[in-house]
Amino acid sequence: QVQLVESGGGLVQAGGSLRLSCADSGRTFSRYAMGWFRQAPGKEREFVAAIVRSGATAYYADSVKGRFTISRDNAKNTVYLQMNSLKPEDTAVYYCAAEGTFTVATMRRPGAYDYWGQGTQVTVSS
Repeated sequence: QVQLVESGGGLVQAGGSLRLSCADSGRTFSRYAMGWFRQAPGKEREFVAAIVRSGATAYYADSVKGRFTISRDNAKNTVYLQMNSLKPEDTAVYYCAAEGTFTVATMRRPGAYDYWGQGTQVTVSS
């Protein structure tokens, strides 16, 4: 069973940084690829980043490439999202998700993920 809990959200000024964490209380964390998504009010949930089981490869949405970094620590059952140079348009609820059958073709689709956290709010002021 995978149970994901996000933390680290908050209010930050444009240009600032935040680090989100997502911890799994189960024992199977390393079996899953992990993704971060975000959802702003009135918008669909969108892909932000994903990382494969080993942590060797990461993928990013064009809108965050060069500013955000996804990483994972399988010993701590935790995935991270380091967010730098934040912009007001990054304001959203951020969700982590776990996918057991990861493929590059499907990693951007919310429906491909098996488990979700409850989300953490990130607000970037201008």
